[in-house]
Amino acid sequence: MQLQGKTVLIPGASRPVGRAIARAFGQAGASLVLPVYDWPDSITEMNQDFLEAGFSFHTLKADLRKKTDVLKVVDWINETSGHLDFLINNIERGGMPVVHGSYDLPHNSDQWDIEIDTTLKAKWLLFHHCLPLMQKCSPSTQGSVVNISSIAGETGRSGPAAHFFNDGYSAANRAIRTLTETWARQAAPAIRVNELSLGLIRNRHGEETRGWKALTADEKTAIGDQILLDRTGYPEEVAKCVFFLAVSATYMTGTVMKMDGGFSLGASRVPSMPPGIL
Repeated sequence: MQLQGKTVLIPGASRPVGRAIARAFGQAGASLVLPVYDWPDSITEMNQDFLEAGFSFHTLKADLRKKTDVLKVVDWINETSGHLDFLINNIERGGMPVVHGSYDLPHNSDQWDIEIDTTLKAKWLLFHHCLPLMQKCSPSTQGSVVNISSIAGETGRSGPAAHFFNDGYSAANRAIRTLTETWARQAAPAIRVNELSLGLIRNRHGEETRGWKALTADEKTAIGDQILLDRTGYPEEVAKCVFFLAVSATYMTGTVMKMDGGFSLGASRVPSMPPGIL
């Protein structure tokens, strides 16, 4: 599906999952609006990657936890394209217990607030202030929002993934579903709102992260045993699912899809049928 003339807002595009999502929209011809904040090396790499690909994109420095910065992004879109077709709410921050340790440690004095403000509050600010802009689209054009969340909202800091999912991050992800369902009601019928809840993805909570490298061999094995598909996911797989929800799933709204390779189901295996006693 070609998206020439469409505008998509994707925070977090400098990191692997967000970049894969942005690449999917860029390849379809959409104009990419990419708020960035930290990870300067990743931002430089993303810019070079997208320039070479010939994408239409614009990066803006913005701390999306702040209303003033969100409004700057919204105003820029309004002044340039005048409308917003897709909001991919891919913004979060979660301290990994295996990396950061307890909230009680001095270096974690602000960690709880960072996790809540980035994972939950920033999503609300983006939707709240982007909605009027999205409603400017033609009535015949169905816009959409995709909230990216984590199965941390379901598992909490327990089980094999407890090394990755901190308490504040888990609580914030639990709350995202409420926002998804409320926004779906609020934005209907012109704008669809859906959610993709992710499990362990490479470069996010899987391989290639500091947390994964800090695990023991036994801890990695326990995670592998929990995932029914016996592997972590890839950013490109996430991008395909997000693109489907945003663009192709024209009769879906208020839906929470799970993409975790069966992690949430893995602890309850199906035993062989007993012989019976009759």
